[in-house]
Amino acid sequence: MQFSSTLLEALIAEITRLPGIGRKSAQRIAFYLLRVPADEAGRLANAILELKARVEDCSICGNVTETQPCALCADSRRDGAVLCVVEHAMDVLAIERTAEFRGRYHVLKGALSPVDGVGPDQIRIRELMARVESGGVTEIIVATNPTAQGEATALYIARLMQAHPSVRVTRIARGVPMGSDLEFSDQITLARAITGRKEI
Repeated sequence: MQFSSTLLEALIAEITRLPGIGRKSAQRIAFYLLRVPADEAGRLANAILELKARVEDCSICGNVTETQPCALCADSRRDGAVLCVVEHAMDVLAIERTAEFRGRYHVLKGALSPVDGVGPDQIRIRELMARVESGGVTEIIVATNPTAQGEATALYIARLMQAHPSVRVTRIARGVPMGSDLEFSDQITLARAITGRKEI
C-alpha cells in the first residue's frame, strides 16, 4: 500500500533498510515519528548524525569508540596477553555483559565467506597477526559465531597461529543453554556439549 505523502513513503523505505525491520514495523515507526513533537524527532536525528560524525573504529582492536584508543584498550587493568577475537563490535558488548573476561579484544569486522567474496584481506586478520607478532600475546580466544563462516574463520586463525607455538589458541565452549531442556536441543548442540564437558 502506497501513502499519498512521498516524504512518508521515503521514510518508510529508509526504515525498512534497517536490519530486522519489515514494512509493517517501518510504517509503525514512521507514523510514531510523525506524531512525536519536533524536538523529540530532532533529538533522534541529531543522535544519528553525532554517531556518524564522532564514532569510529579503535585503532588497536577495531571496536567502536569516540576516543583513540578505546576505553577497553586504554584500561591498564585488562590483561593484554589474552586476546578475544570476535566478528563484530556487538559481540564485544555481549561478552562484556558477562563480566567474566578481563583481557583485550580484536574485532575482525566480519568472517571468512569465500562464496560472498570475503577473504582474509576483507577482514582484520592482518591486524590480528601484527598484534601477535609485536609480542606479549600468550592466548587467543576465538569467539566467532557458531556458523559455517565463523567456524571457517576460527580454523583459519588456528592454522595461522601454528607459526607462533608460544600462543595458545582456544575456542569458546558451546552447548546446552541454561534453562533449556535437553529434549529441545538439536543434535549438533548436544554433541558439542558432550565433547566439551568439564569436571565438576
